[in-house]
Amino acid sequence: MEALYRDESRRIFATLVRLLGDWDPAEEALHEAFRAALEQWPRDGVPANPRAWLVSAGRFKIIDRLRRQARFEPLDESAEPVDPRSEDGGLPDPDVIEDDRLRLIFTCCHPALAPDARIALTLREVCGLSTEEIARAFLTTVPTLAQRIVRAKARIRSARIPYEVPAGDALAQRLDAVLKVVYLVFNEGYLASAGAALTRRDLSAEAIRLGRLLVDLLPLPEAEGLLALMLLHESRRPARSAPDGELILLDRQDRSLWDRGLIAEGRARLLRALGPRAGPYALQAAIAAVHAEAADAAQTDWAQIVGLYDRLLQLQPSPVVELNRAAAVAMRDGPAAGLELIEALLARGELGGYLPAHATRAELWHRLDQPQQARAAFEQALALARTEPQQRFLRQRLADLSCRFGGPPFDQKGESVPNPTH
Repeated sequence: MEALYRDESRRIFATLVRLLGDWDPAEEALHEAFRAALEQWPRDGVPANPRAWLVSAGRFKIIDRLRRQARFEPLDESAEPVDPRSEDGGLPDPDVIEDDRLRLIFTCCHPALAPDARIALTLREVCGLSTEEIARAFLTTVPTLAQRIVRAKARIRSARIPYEVPAGDALAQRLDAVLKVVYLVFNEGYLASAGAALTRRDLSAEAIRLGRLLVDLLPLPEAEGLLALMLLHESRRPARSAPDGELILLDRQDRSLWDRGLIAEGRARLLRALGPRAGPYALQAAIAAVHAEAADAAQTDWAQIVGLYDRLLQLQPSPVVELNRAAAVAMRDGPAAGLELIEALLARGELGGYLPAHATRAELWHRLDQPQQARAAFEQALALARTEPQQRFLRQRLADLSCRFGGPPFDQKGESVPNPTH
């Protein structure tokens, strides 16, 4: 029963939402169904299709309760055993039940909901994470997170958001919102926005699970591209930090630790996503694949990476993509060429509060043997760092800079640099 609940409960819940038309009755029906199973299956045996039995049993229980309440009759908790087929003459089609998961994802990610509400609702209702787990992952309080979920459900009711997968042009528009939510969850797991840990493996795993589900239920190229991107990034996890949790940059990672199984799967999925109309996730996955193919950092094909960023900029222009392209240009053409692009980006004011911009700028100044400029940029990056591994890494870079070039004393507690909490 524990395994069944772990593997099937969110599928069953998704179907109950469709059948009952609301979230709370569906949640209640889910627990009523498992309670009925615990009472009846030891005596009568496990049904041939446990999932379908549980769907029908939960729906039967809730409809029976609502009928009793409508007649002002007390609910007899010792009622006769449930016959899940008595309500509609048969068990639900397993294929229809599976489609309900896709409907639930699109409902949770509807554009009418605030972005943070989409993430919270998806993790709670599709992935089955507890409110406490989600609040801990995104560094907010449980009451705040719970209210966010409640408001999202109320918005779905008041706006009469349909519980469906859209068709035609609407599907492409809504799919983008769904993929964005999944990628945001993955990003928070791959590089936590704050806290003591560099990563959150559980969130990355949930995002990949969602990505697999989307591809299984809706095998479109850009869904394949997102899954490929997540798999290729996730393959590096074992090499991204030292045993003590310290950050290790890409060019210094032990590539023998990279997960070759994930890389192989990512590349196979990427091939299905690429083409003349390859989307942003597929192009980002292609960049990750170039890194995965290099035996070491020195053999990375930076010209190909710059070319892919050029295509990505045409398709999805953004200052972050420009920054990543500038870093690749620095590797292809030298630090001065990349630094010129980054300085122009920062002068526009769009990335002033973006840690990677200042950290990259600092590294390039360092490579150009300009300690004063490098120190100032590292200090700006440290002021923006929100995870302890990032803070320790940047403090160490400042200490290394002082050892190499001399300069103001700098200890590992960071007293000589701005307080990163300010």
